[in-house]
Amino acid sequence: MSWIALIFAGLFEMFGVLMINKWHKEKTAIALFLLVAGFAVSFLLLSYAMDSLPMGTAYAIWTGIGTAGGTILGMFFYGESKNWKRLVFIGLILFSAIGLKLIS
Repeated sequence: MSWIALIFAGLFEMFGVLMINKWHKEKTAIALFLLVAGFAVSFLLLSYAMDSLPMGTAYAIWTGIGTAGGTILGMFFYGESKNWKRLVFIGLILFSAIGLKLIS
């Protein structure tokens, strides 16, 4: 259950990052609420996951999901560069997160 919570924590981290961009563009109360709610749920789920997972592993996977996911969403929704070098480094982040899962 902790791994599922950790994955959802990472997904809500990605959502929070998207809402930061939305907040910068719109400055509406809804965008601000969604930004705060996304990160709040993310932190709560991360905290729950860390009850039974090692802190270093949980944090690395959480940030990896947020970083890779935020970058990929930026490519698709905001026209950010899809340079092959960026994709290679996203793959390295994901490969590292999977490696941490396998050894913990």
